Amino acid sequence: MATLKIKQIKSKIGAPIDQKRTLEALGLHKISQVVEREDTPSLRGMIRKVHHLVTVVE
Repeated sequence: MATLKIKQIKSKIGAPIDQKRTLEALGLHKISQVVEREDTPSLRGMIRKVHHLVTVVE
């Protein structure tokens, strides 16, 4: 399956607790950190939830 590279572009400070937990579930802890995950519908949903804090890098 395809993979996606996800990069955190904004701080999670001030974000609701559910969004902070979503970032942790994605494996993101620092700004500019990039993780590579398998592209699944659940991953797409997590990205959609924190779309203002992350970007998908190609």
